Amino acid sequence: MSYKKIDLVVNDKEQIVELGKVARQANSAVWFQEGDTIILSTLTYNKDELIEEDFTPLVVQYIEKAYAMGKIPAGFVKREAKPGDFETLTARIIDRSIRPLFPKGYAYNTVMTTMVLSTNSEADLQTAAMNASSLCLYLSDLPIDKIVYGCRITRIDGELILNPTLSELESGDFDMYVSGTQDELLMIEFKAQGQEETQVIPIDDVLEPSEEVITIYKTNELTEEEFIEALKVAGEAISKATKVYYEAFKDLKPTPIELELRDAKEDSELENYIRDHYMPEIKEALSHLAKSERASILNNLAKKIAEELDKDFDYVYNAVSKIKREIVRNMILKQKVRADGRGLKDIRDISIETNLLPSAHGSCLFTRGQTQALAVATLGGEMDAQMYSNLTDKADKLERFMLHYNFPPFSVGEADRIGPPSRRELGHGNLAKRAIECLIDPSFEDTVRVVSEILESNGSSSMATVCASSLALTACKVPLKKLAAGVAMGLITEGDEYAILTDIMGLEDHDGDMDFKVTGTYDGITALQMDIKLGGIKLEILKEALDQAKEARFYILELMEKAKEEIVYNEKVLPQTINFKVIPDKIVDIIGKGGAVIKDIISKFGVTIDLDRENGNVKVTGSNPDVVEEAKNYIISIISVPEKTTPKVEVGSVVKGKVKRVANFGAFVEIADGVEGLLHISKLSDQRVEKVEDIVNVGDEVEVKILAQKGFKIELALEKVLDK
Repeated sequence: MSYKKIDLVVNDKEQIVELGKVARQANSAVWFQEGDTIILSTLTYNKDELIEEDFTPLVVQYIEKAYAMGKIPAGFVKREAKPGDFETLTARIIDRSIRPLFPKGYAYNTVMTTMVLSTNSEADLQTAAMNASSLCLYLSDLPIDKIVYGCRITRIDGELILNPTLSELESGDFDMYVSGTQDELLMIEFKAQGQEETQVIPIDDVLEPSEEVITIYKTNELTEEEFIEALKVAGEAISKATKVYYEAFKDLKPTPIELELRDAKEDSELENYIRDHYMPEIKEALSHLAKSERASILNNLAKKIAEELDKDFDYVYNAVSKIKREIVRNMILKQKVRADGRGLKDIRDISIETNLLPSAHGSCLFTRGQTQALAVATLGGEMDAQMYSNLTDKADKLERFMLHYNFPPFSVGEADRIGPPSRRELGHGNLAKRAIECLIDPSFEDTVRVVSEILESNGSSSMATVCASSLALTACKVPLKKLAAGVAMGLITEGDEYAILTDIMGLEDHDGDMDFKVTGTYDGITALQMDIKLGGIKLEILKEALDQAKEARFYILELMEKAKEEIVYNEKVLPQTINFKVIPDKIVDIIGKGGAVIKDIISKFGVTIDLDRENGNVKVTGSNPDVVEEAKNYIISIISVPEKTTPKVEVGSVVKGKVKRVANFGAFVEIADGVEGLLHISKLSDQRVEKVEDIVNVGDEVEVKILAQKGFKIELALEKVLDK
């Protein structure tokens, strides 16, 4: 493509898009600029090889370059290495937004790489990267004719703000990220953000009316109505932006290349044969709810039919899968019954056990149907917090609340080893963290890590994680303002018909049209994640789904509240903490030279100590309350040692003293109790003195004149040596 430069104004943001400037050997490359932020997005694909696996072979990479903010990478290796969590989650957001645009049956290895080359501390890199990537995809020669736009919404002082700066977002009540194309929503990410609010309370007093300033913490859940209102603002912004993009780039879109698609493997004659002869076997397979067992039965059935008809296995398996999907959807839409016999709103049986791990600080096993999450919470001090720094951060930050989600292969019956956390695991853990974080009392200063081990999975393990983690935190006495519960919703549509499903299992997720996870309290929504597989969703249907999710959430919260009342705390292993204050200047005495004092205390008492130099707060934590108290008293004894006061002497006076030490440059003379002065070698005589011991020695009684004093330093001159 020849060089093109396009200036745009999109939702009041000035943007510059340059084409044909760099990376000209990529299939598509966009140089995207918004303010100080410059992003390069490229797309390449291998059109010579059609892969056989049944998925869209798309890889999305989002990479932040340290030089974009004038930084050098931290750590021993001074170059960008594995992606951080923010980079991984951003790549996942882009992937989930653009993947639905690829035509069904697309089977060519495709890689989209989006790199941040320049930015500033107020830039929202996720929306900028999304929009750059979308334009890059649209301007490729792939058969994709839609442009995705990503935007962010928050609320400050009751006013909804579109595309806030990062400072505005931090002070907002919530963080809502939405992407879509034209009038269709594709993806939603939402989290409530707790905020401290200062209020002035008048105090009625006949003699002297006054006011009291108090700080109130608001968890800021959104009601379903408030959520829809914010979504409307996002939808209008998406519609407006995509119109601007289409107008600017429609004439630059290359002629789409003709590609062979995997759909060619569909065979209507084969499908009809299977319907006539094997429907009972497929329906029987659906009664096996475990994914591994069901897949094995369908796989064996496809092999049997392929051998019987002498057909290619892939053709037969695709046909069997298509018919299975039709059965599942038809049962739901026509009969209002699901594969496991539940009604559309029914929730699978739930059981809850708390503190079943005796040596863990807090634990909860949450089981819902064939989905099981074991959440384990561990308390720690400031030294246990995770230090991190995003590209736009000016300084390192401490993450005091961590939630890690693990999805081992055995949870779905797969014979595979456990590897490093995947994008999916990071995404699910991040969703659960967003659901709970705003509910933790801000006065709680400990570090806490929650690990969710998925022991069995058949749909919505991330929502089981939210429920289990809320109770695990409560079980180790972390002060939660409220419990949070989560439920996964599904949507099946055919024409104007639709059915909303509560608590979907894996089968319904795979064959449905929407994956919709919502978490919250009795007062509203704390987090939400939605991916839409079809052409958008009407707000009326979404509102109905939110209300249905609310009913389910309330039911689960009731069970969780009962479990909370029955918690038996692991008192023997729970850390004991004492907080007390000292004069801030005394913190250095607790630390000691090179940290020697604090290291000695930690080693001696087996405790952890967190110090705040600004306000003088000292926090001592240990497993034994008596030992923690002893450590506190020891620290107080250290800082209670009387300070050495500056001695008061009269300059010019002559006093008696005793030589305590001799050095090659002079002698130290004690002139009062604990007060010493320096008798320099030059002050021993009017004549040159070769050696101090030629005039005075240790133990000699002398008369000296006080020449000067600077603090503890006292300068002396010898008057005479007294008789020994």
